[in-house]
Amino acid sequence: MKNAKYWLGLTLMGWASHAFAQNETDALRYSRLQFGGPARTLGIGGANVALGADLGNLSSNPAGLGLFQKSEFSFTPGLGLGQTDAQAIGSDTKITDNRNSFHIGSFGAVFTNRLPDNDLSNDWRAGSFGVGFTRLNDFNAQYRYTNTVANNRSLLARLGSPTLLNNSLDDTYADVDQQYLNSDYYSLDGLAYGAGLTGYYEDISGNDSLGAVRRQGPILQNETVLTTGSQNQIDVAYGASYRDKLYVGASLGIATVRYNETRTFDEREASDPTNATAFTSLQRRDQLQTQGTGLNLRIGAIYRLMDAVRLGASIQTPTFMRLTDTYSTSFDTQFSRAPRTNFGTSASVESLPSDYTYSLTTPFRASGGATVTLGKHGFLSSDIEYVNYSQARLSGDTETNNLDTFDDQNQAVRNLYRSAVNVRVGGEARLDIFRLRAGYARYGDAHKANEFDRTQQFFTGGVGIRQGRFFIDAAGVYALEKRYSQSYTVPGAAAPVISVNGNRYTTSVTLGTTF
Repeated sequence: MKNAKYWLGLTLMGWASHAFAQNETDALRYSRLQFGGPARTLGIGGANVALGADLGNLSSNPAGLGLFQKSEFSFTPGLGLGQTDAQAIGSDTKITDNRNSFHIGSFGAVFTNRLPDNDLSNDWRAGSFGVGFTRLNDFNAQYRYTNTVANNRSLLARLGSPTLLNNSLDDTYADVDQQYLNSDYYSLDGLAYGAGLTGYYEDISGNDSLGAVRRQGPILQNETVLTTGSQNQIDVAYGASYRDKLYVGASLGIATVRYNETRTFDEREASDPTNATAFTSLQRRDQLQTQGTGLNLRIGAIYRLMDAVRLGASIQTPTFMRLTDTYSTSFDTQFSRAPRTNFGTSASVESLPSDYTYSLTTPFRASGGATVTLGKHGFLSSDIEYVNYSQARLSGDTETNNLDTFDDQNQAVRNLYRSAVNVRVGGEARLDIFRLRAGYARYGDAHKANEFDRTQQFFTGGVGIRQGRFFIDAAGVYALEKRYSQSYTVPGAAAPVISVNGNRYTTSVTLGTTF
């Protein structure tokens, strides 16, 4: 099967695992969510587990629907402005890049049925049915870097050893020769051969030997990584009020994922004044598109301890997702002279797009919170959320007869990740019809190794106006994140590690009405 050969090619070439293969990077990407909802929720840092009466409760604590006094509809568009600073560790060159996007952050409606205050016929005072859309992950980003490495740390350093290519010249090239002759590339071994980067070469004794095209001196690298897409959730929920003291609720979440990644990687000799090698440059382009859906359940409760104090809690089951990756890769190469017999001075080869369907189970989540109301003057609210990222699991897909076990990848998830605590705090001040809001959220590092701090921080603020049946809210969220990346691996040498410092400012406006 071509898929199997393609994945084998990835392994043999020593490509970084995140380039295509499903692994611990994917498991974390779709498990580490952000807070979302209308501008009111965003303005207070997402701290609404115990607050209630907010459309953001659909994805945080459905018991909050029980606090609605009237039915409500709202719509929240947003604009994200992202910036990254990237550099290879050990390099003095830092490059700044930007990526902006317009999106829909939230929309939905809550339909409330409440008994009149003078109707004491039932202890269940109110019930609300809600349905809505919430954006929980924003993948829009771009970063670039430049770096100079020694030849033994370059992308093609792995290709010089036959032991890494099936231990057999004949077996290796029987396959890649056929790919080359048919122009049908399904492995990176075949692509490298078709691009003139590997093949049979005469050694100093005039004998045929297998290896990569020879290069000399330091290697200059440049790469641009562009990601787009989002992770969203459609929730259908019901919340009820018991004696206006205890509020309970449950929701069904339908998760959707759309993730696109394009990596354009370039290598060339930093200097070769004697023109001692044929190699001039290579450019590798990887394209990955992931789409999928999933399901989860959430239950929650809010208890009014006293008129001014509410305590809330919710738990969410793992999200069971089915994902499909579509991927392709290409090489463009330039040479000062033919690198081998019957070959030109340039080549352009590309694999056919391939699909791979698999399953991902994200971790269980538990949240708790407290809200203190300050009469008609506002409130203060705080949340704490527990997520054990080491519980994420990849598996095959029975519908496509994919029986892969992912044992190695799941072991990597257990080895690399740990549980983390996310903290959110926020508040609102009320001045007649006006609202002023502020908040802060800190999402803990999911990695066991602590040589790099990958904590996420969110600083939020907002304003609002409530007039009759209509309201308008605006919020700003300033997010900070630090991450690290590798584009490939090299046996016996340290491949470059790229540090990416990112910040993103998102502004959102909610338009809503009660009815």
